[in-house]
Amino acid sequence: MTNDAASLMDKVTALCKRRGFVFPGSEIYGGLANTYDYGPLGTLLLRNIKNSWWDFFVGRRSNIYPIDSNILMNPKVWEASGHVAGFTEALIDCKACRFRTRGDHLIGDYFAEKGKTENVEGYPLKKMEEIINHEKIPCPKCKKFDWTKPRVFNNLFETSIGIISGDKSIAYLRGETAQGMFVNFRNVLTSMSPKLPFGLAQSGPAFRNEITPGKFVFRTLQFSLSEFEYYFDPEKDKWENVFEYWRGEMWKWAVKELGIKETSLRWRAHTDEERSFYSKRTEDIEYNFPWGYKELYGLAYRTDYDLKNHMEKSGVDLQYTDSATGRKFIPHVVEPAFGMDRSFMVVLFDAYSEENKDGKERMVLKLDPKIAPYKAAVFPLLANKPELIDKARAIYDMLYTKYSCIWDDRGNIGKRYFAQDEIGTPWCITVDFDTLKDDAVTVRDRDTAKQERIGVGKLEEYFSSKLEK
Repeated sequence: MTNDAASLMDKVTALCKRRGFVFPGSEIYGGLANTYDYGPLGTLLLRNIKNSWWDFFVGRRSNIYPIDSNILMNPKVWEASGHVAGFTEALIDCKACRFRTRGDHLIGDYFAEKGKTENVEGYPLKKMEEIINHEKIPCPKCKKFDWTKPRVFNNLFETSIGIISGDKSIAYLRGETAQGMFVNFRNVLTSMSPKLPFGLAQSGPAFRNEITPGKFVFRTLQFSLSEFEYYFDPEKDKWENVFEYWRGEMWKWAVKELGIKETSLRWRAHTDEERSFYSKRTEDIEYNFPWGYKELYGLAYRTDYDLKNHMEKSGVDLQYTDSATGRKFIPHVVEPAFGMDRSFMVVLFDAYSEENKDGKERMVLKLDPKIAPYKAAVFPLLANKPELIDKARAIYDMLYTKYSCIWDDRGNIGKRYFAQDEIGTPWCITVDFDTLKDDAVTVRDRDTAKQERIGVGKLEEYFSSKLEK
């Protein structure tokens, strides 16, 4: 990571803690590695991102059905899906300082420091060991070269079910949300009678017992996933066409709805070594993080692997019957998957800006207004003038039911502007003494700092037109 990139990372993480976006998990007890809690502003921003995803991929499409499956499932689900045996990573330890990491991350980060790209995810343990030894890759902590042999580590979180110690049985916290949409496929067919193609979508938490503490919320033990399984008849719809359609929709959501800069994104196809066992083709949208391009979203053509496997292991018929021909078959699946925590992180990195104007420095989060935690801030010019307070409160109450607004009457107006710039509030509304005469307010734009007078009665129309762009 370059000095500039490390500086950006430090500034964004410091901003998140200082302004209530993200807090270290269990902080008063010394924290817990790789866990974070979302504060008031972070919760609002994350919720807006999730709502945007839901509206774009589910709410606007009549053939995408919502589902909300349980975090805990029969362990046979994870055995059938291959996660118990194959949801693994390569673990390696430094003998000198006991630093523990993933073998693929150690190699990837080493080459990234040299300005090279080396993706070894999915490589056999022996091949990773050969690369580490050939390059004599040192420990990133103590700088010594004294590693254990890479060994397999399963990412599934185990837990126990039962109230009596000797009677407890093993269960797993879900490592992905997809399996809930596969095991409920038959239930949806019988209850909703959907016609192919159709999708099942859900958002919710997933858990992975990660070896390496991640970079802020990039890699955490618990994370939010939003994904859907899109079922189709491979004899009627070419999978390549289905794949390309969702490829375009994923890019459109990232750029048009979240406002992520296209120049920060790229598509990358998985190599044969790293591609999951169930996938015939996988591509990732990668974002140029401060430490280089890494996965943001994934798109996989899972063929009929999952339904066929669950049908075989459960003994339950998971075939679809074509009502026109009577043909029975197992549909194929294309899966778009989205990490919401990484989306949160990316919009902050992309929006962070520092400006110097007229000798004054200000930090601005240029978030897309649609996902900003607050759409507007309402200020009375002075906090000790009841007539200004009353008028500003009336405007705040009028707007709050329709838009997410914040009230601020602390300090001078300049400082209040800068405080709202820092948390990404697109517009600030100031109620001054002229407001009492002409029933108009000063609206300041976050990105340009330009101000204009808008009649109180036209504020809702003003903001609606801005947010529809």
